[in-house]
Amino acid sequence: MDIKFRNDKLRKYANNDSLAKRKLGTIRAKLYKARLDDLHDAESLEELRHVPGKYHELVQDRKGQWACNLDQPYRLIFVPQENPIPIDEDGKYIWIEIKKVAIVEIKNYHKER
Repeated sequence: MDIKFRNDKLRKYANNDSLAKRKLGTIRAKLYKARLDDLHDAESLEELRHVPGKYHELVQDRKGQWACNLDQPYRLIFVPQENPIPIDEDGKYIWIEIKKVAIVEIKNYHKER
């Protein structure tokens, strides 16, 4: 899958292990790299439904975004780059047609509520 980054900070963490460990901590940096590898190796989001990391669609004010687990409670947030995001006649996202994503942030979004 094609991966873009919404900001330089996230791109730098992906390309510099020592910086990632310093800024994210050893465990989160390791999981960040693993999730990026999973995304890169997958042909589409469909291949990630049942791999470690619990890739899932977000809802409510984050609809249109996806997340996967890092170290609890942090998540890696990303968005499809297809425009529009492919949906079926029932309005469900078609995971197999999503082949490009942008990494948006690393966040504990549960504390926002």
